[in-house]
Amino acid sequence: MRDPRRGRDDEPLAVLAGPLRVLVAVAEHEHVTRAAAALGLQQPTASRALARVQEAVGVPLLVPDGRGVRLTAAGRSLADVAARALADLDRGVRAVREDDSPETGRVALGFLHTLGASAVPALVRAFREDHPRVRFRLHQGAASAVLAQLAAGEVDLVLTSPVPRRAGLVSRELAEQPLVLALPGEHRLAGRPALALSDVAAEEFVLFEPGYGLRETADALFAAAGIAPRVAFEGQDAHTIRGLVAAGLGVALLPAAQPGTSEAFAGLVELPLAGPSASRTLALVWREEPLPRVAEQFRDSVLARAGLLLSDRR
Repeated sequence: MRDPRRGRDDEPLAVLAGPLRVLVAVAEHEHVTRAAAALGLQQPTASRALARVQEAVGVPLLVPDGRGVRLTAAGRSLADVAARALADLDRGVRAVREDDSPETGRVALGFLHTLGASAVPALVRAFREDHPRVRFRLHQGAASAVLAQLAAGEVDLVLTSPVPRRAGLVSRELAEQPLVLALPGEHRLAGRPALALSDVAAEEFVLFEPGYGLRETADALFAAAGIAPRVAFEGQDAHTIRGLVAAGLGVALLPAAQPGTSEAFAGLVELPLAGPSASRTLALVWREEPLPRVAEQFRDSVLARAGLLLSDRR
């Protein structure tokens, strides 16, 4: 059944390029009345459309030819170009409709590196159980990068932290993800049940690069604790940072690892971060404007399944 929100199948082309479609039809039929009938128009309507095109171009496009009409050389040239342009436009309309479809559309999702191993796959898998033909275009990066893509319209939705407070964006908090301090296994504090930042204030740190959400969170925690950290290394993903810590090159502030992540690094210990700000807030963000219908459905699915962000499912 045709979706009533979409109108007639040819409605976008009729709105966007109606007069040029009349010209192309006249080129094919060499008769205004027959061209109008082929397009489902009244003959006077088609004649007015042709007059608008000719007036806009400022060059004669049609001349009488017996009981019909004949395109001038200029008219034929314009009709050929218009036919190609209308074909391209038709393909474009079909593509954006397909991308918008709740059943076969495409969702463009931006997210943090630290959510790529488990959380995002779990959310996508849950959604595709009910919508198996929906496609995803995934963009993984720093918080600043994926939010810039959102502002530019390159992605529909972003999973990020900390929660952005910007005009033109809508943010919904989803979950509080515990933070940990990662230490080499031989570290003198590795046997503690938990650590505060003050316990490691004199250590060298391995941190995310500026522009990453977790770096912004870490900088805020250091400032609140009155600590000026000694930064030994800066990285772009949690896997690399864990490797540097496991090699004894510093300590790190990270989100709690999914099962199996920290075990992959021999000698790495992750201890709960003690204190009132021992977590980061994960949020779903979108632009303050209508979403494609398929992205709207995925947004609602994520809001209803926020627990998967912290799930042990892999």
